Amino acid sequence: MLYRETGQFKTTYQSDSQIFPILQDRIGMVILVLIAALGVPLFANEYWINAILIPFLIFSLAALGLNFLTGYAGQLSLGSAAFMAVGAYATYNFQLRIEGIPFILSFILGGLSAAAVGILFGLPSLRIKGFYLAVATLAAQFFVVWCLTKFPWFSNNSASGVISAQTLSLFGFAFDTPITKYLLVLFVVAGLALLGKNLVRSSTGRAWMAVRDMDVAAEVIGIPLMKTKLMAFAISSFYCGIAGALYAYCYLGTVEPDGFSLDLSFKILFMVIIGGVGSILGNFLGAAFILLLPIFLDIVLPLISQLLHLPIGSAVVSHIQLMVFGGLIIFFLIVEPHGLARLWQIAKEKLRLWPFPH
Repeated sequence: MLYRETGQFKTTYQSDSQIFPILQDRIGMVILVLIAALGVPLFANEYWINAILIPFLIFSLAALGLNFLTGYAGQLSLGSAAFMAVGAYATYNFQLRIEGIPFILSFILGGLSAAAVGILFGLPSLRIKGFYLAVATLAAQFFVVWCLTKFPWFSNNSASGVISAQTLSLFGFAFDTPITKYLLVLFVVAGLALLGKNLVRSSTGRAWMAVRDMDVAAEVIGIPLMKTKLMAFAISSFYCGIAGALYAYCYLGTVEPDGFSLDLSFKILFMVIIGGVGSILGNFLGAAFILLLPIFLDIVLPLISQLLHLPIGSAVVSHIQLMVFGGLIIFFLIVEPHGLARLWQIAKEKLRLWPFPH
């Protein structure tokens, strides 16, 4: 088999602690990046780029932000969509009201605005935890949407709160085509995912996991709970804010406050649970599952009804799709509660030992 690490010796601490210690993993990651950066723009059509790949990357980034908070720091949150809304509307206002500001800077400022709101709503985590904290973060979901609707300044005096994203340009180059928007989203998501992978391996990530496992013991050994929890809320909200800005500028183009509803927060939470809590890869697997499975069922179910000559209408097909979708989610959670990332890890471990038993 090709997936073997025989003969790959680690002679330094740096080589032993690198993100991809096995050569085959490094080669596979390079091939994947080349396919995403070069193959997709050359061969993918406009529908795949606009309707599938761009939202897949954006929701993967939002799930990554929530995973920092829930998976690594152990703090439940139901306000991810609200922080995405803060990032989108803050980026819009920075672009609108500061003439000549680079859009990269406005994206960063939008993420920092979401981080500030995240810290504000993360303050209850210093006193409460579990489902009580989830209810407290749920308040952010309703409060942010209410503010964006009731205060027209945020939407440039739009009566309905709807904003239309400006065209992004850098050094005279406009990101106004599906391919350029896709490459921008790919660059941002890949960079932040790499940064997040290193972050969870740092002292900050280890402090998060210590607080998640037992906050009293973490405090006893000297980990500051307030700083650690608020840092988790800030970084999580920053990632969600960047995802919200990309959602507005590179995916929809026109957004409204009601588009960042509680359903979107639950959708991101399902991506984290299905993909794998406390896993970087799991965010991408969960986003792919949530986004691609309904499209697959939309194609397969009508074909099955035609082959079996069943008089099934489109409404019945949509209901069957929801049932199959929910059933598969329950099935995956029963088979492997740690998500799709754990299944992938088990498969890799079996490949490394095959044909010997594991």
